Amino acid sequence: MDSAAPNPKRPLENTRSVLDLVEEQAGLRPGAEAVRAGSLALSYEALASRGHRIAAHLHAMGIGPEVAVGLCVKSSPAMVAGALGIFEAGAAYVPMDPVHPPARLATLARDAAVPVILATRQSSSAVPPGPWDVIQMDDDGMLRGVPERIGARPEAVLDPTILAYVIFTSGSTGQPKGVEVEHGSLLNLVRWHLRAFSVTAADRASLLAGVAFDAAVWEVWPYLAAGASLHVPDERVRVDAPALQGWLLRERITIAFAPTALAEQLMELSWPEHTSLRVLLTGGDTLHRRPRASLPFRVVNNYGPTEGTVVSTSGTVTPDGTGAERPSIGRTIDGVRAYVLDADLRDVPPGALGELYVAGAGVARGYRNRPDLTAERFLPDPHDGGGGGRMYRTGDLVSALPGGEIAFAGRADQQIQLRGHRIEPDEICAALNLHPAVVQSAVIARGEGAERELVAYVTLVPGAVPGRAELREHLAATLPEPMVPALFVEVEALPLTPNGKRDLKALPEPSPENVLADRPRELPASPVQEQVASILADLLHVPAVGVRENFFHLGGHSLLGAQMIARLSESFGVDLSLRALFDHPTVEDLSAEIERAILAAIDARSASTGSGLEARA
Repeated sequence: MDSAAPNPKRPLENTRSVLDLVEEQAGLRPGAEAVRAGSLALSYEALASRGHRIAAHLHAMGIGPEVAVGLCVKSSPAMVAGALGIFEAGAAYVPMDPVHPPARLATLARDAAVPVILATRQSSSAVPPGPWDVIQMDDDGMLRGVPERIGARPEAVLDPTILAYVIFTSGSTGQPKGVEVEHGSLLNLVRWHLRAFSVTAADRASLLAGVAFDAAVWEVWPYLAAGASLHVPDERVRVDAPALQGWLLRERITIAFAPTALAEQLMELSWPEHTSLRVLLTGGDTLHRRPRASLPFRVVNNYGPTEGTVVSTSGTVTPDGTGAERPSIGRTIDGVRAYVLDADLRDVPPGALGELYVAGAGVARGYRNRPDLTAERFLPDPHDGGGGGRMYRTGDLVSALPGGEIAFAGRADQQIQLRGHRIEPDEICAALNLHPAVVQSAVIARGEGAERELVAYVTLVPGAVPGRAELREHLAATLPEPMVPALFVEVEALPLTPNGKRDLKALPEPSPENVLADRPRELPASPVQEQVASILADLLHVPAVGVRENFFHLGGHSLLGAQMIARLSESFGVDLSLRALFDHPTVEDLSAEIERAILAAIDARSASTGSGLEARA
């Protein structure tokens, strides 16, 4: 029988790093499945073998502790093997999402000072040129074009204070900032997770988050440390709630994470009475609804900044009708403390609103190469009794509930949480203001849940009339997709408070009169195009859409894309994939795809009818 716990000869409490636990599982359960994506699967033995080879090659290049190594791959078996090999070399990995703009990837690589970047054959084309070597892996994590280095693998001793990974988040200065997390903090997260969710080697966990989202850290290491298996869905499944539900059921997933907006959609679906799924973890945004009592699994809401090693608080969400309207963010996890303080760093009374500070084992080292910003956000912990501990100022407003849980109330600053991403509006404004037509700008979020979207307000150079697609393309050259606003509203001037500060609350609602559009707009030329354009305009909350306007340039994203495909299926009776929208993002091209699908269905029915007549004859 497989053991769910680490080797009793080396208790979990005495383990120095997550790498120790993963290597132990590879020794105990070499043939067990470690990670699977479709038909591609790696056993623990195969995963360890790939990690050893990567580590040996990095070691031969002089890569060791405190060196950051880029990992430019999507969430996949190759990503897991690459991160494991970097750990074995004693180095730290820097997740780099290959779908992000090359200019942003170059900024991350330079700021992290990576000497080398691991990539697959497919993702290596996304790696920007620079003073770093690129090491190519196959999709299964096997190195390509490098010599075997048998016996050259380093014996990594990962002290808890050694750097484990660097994840970049949005920065208010206009540049992303790299959060440095040490192995001790990562191990604390894994220890808590194994205990809180009773993880065993029999568990089957999902890996949905993108590689640059810190939730991916949480989705990988606890399960590999327990000898469980990781399962990676394809791109279409991970953003479409009904498709994801079907995949979770087919793959017999027992523990899954989904960003808040997607989790809320999953909670609304009908589920079979008996399912393998026992825990649905969520986080990244404010959870607005509670699960139905009939759901066959537990829903757990989680909160935590990247600077707190993914998760700082966690709590099971009670069903409808059993508590307050909005679920809390739970209570602190093992090894973490939370303080609710006023502007003078004094405790506020229970129930009163204050700013949340997190302390303890989860607090990150700080920001890479940013001592000024680190000193501003990572403060001495006054409750540590002079032990030198630090606390992180989250910028989130909360209140302590009577039962020890914490209620989230919003931001103390302008930072925005959107589809699991922390976004600094000033970073968007800094990029937007570089457009020659833009004088000033402000960015806010409007709407709730899956409807929540970024709206940019711009004052323009006299006579300039940039279109929405033009501004989006300008931003998309340097910013990732979640940071590109859906709408651009023209204002004569940004409203100010009596103190001369920008009054974001006074910004007008978007309307057909003030929203920048792309003109001239080509009108639909067929009934199918008219219907597709109508559906698209309704989803994007715009008055009209031209037949050659790009869905994604108009503010569309993957979650809206899944809704778009569902509406098209209902309207035309055709089965389109989300991939079709990515490949044919205009009304004109998408309508042509629909017409082809309709004709194919008619031909198939005709062939079927004809075969039946011939058989009867």
